[in-house]
Amino acid sequence: MKDNDWKYSILISLIIVLHSGCKKEDDTTDLEDPVYHSVTIGTKTWMVENLKVTHYRNGDPILNVTDDAEWDTLTAGAYCNYNNDDNFVNPYGRLYNWYAVNDIRNLAPEGWHIASEAEFRELIAYVGAEDVAGGRLKESGTAHWKSPNTNANNQFGFTALPGGNFTGMGFMGLGESGNLWSSTEFPPDHAYYLCLSSTTGRAFIAFQSKTIGCAVRCVKNY
Repeated sequence: MKDNDWKYSILISLIIVLHSGCKKEDDTTDLEDPVYHSVTIGTKTWMVENLKVTHYRNGDPILNVTDDAEWDTLTAGAYCNYNNDDNFVNPYGRLYNWYAVNDIRNLAPEGWHIASEAEFRELIAYVGAEDVAGGRLKESGTAHWKSPNTNANNQFGFTALPGGNFTGMGFMGLGESGNLWSSTEFPPDHAYYLCLSSTTGRAFIAFQSKTIGCAVRCVKNY
């Protein structure tokens, strides 16, 4: 074997090894086949996409409600698509009320759970506290977020998106706000959520009515 031949063989072997490790860690498929990619931030592994399921983990369908007046009176789990349009499911995911988040049949795919308030606070602290966390978690640019998408750089790969919400007043906030339910209740009628905005680099954790439709992110079980 010529001197250059063995060097070439080693180089090819190295490329093969490196290529075999290129698949994103912990890719997950739910019952309806969407693939969710993931990223590890600190001690937690997060889905990079918002949840898109229309069935609970046991296969039962989640109620699909399209009327804002009906939605506002619900006390059972439900979902909708922004503007009742399937075209918004990618990339924004679906909107769920908190009753779906809290349902014992489980909204999250096997091996995952809905992020708690404490997990969102841990995420914010890890990426640099409330004043800068929003910018570091948001997808950069204005392909989905409206201008100015303040300080957005997606530094940690979380890729937060502005899926808006659904209330008794209809759909609002697409491109402007990313609202992610936590699994943590604020009794009796509210629950905590993470809020990101196109007009600030901050991240807020607040509470709102359980009836509001918001996006959902999942965290891997340990």
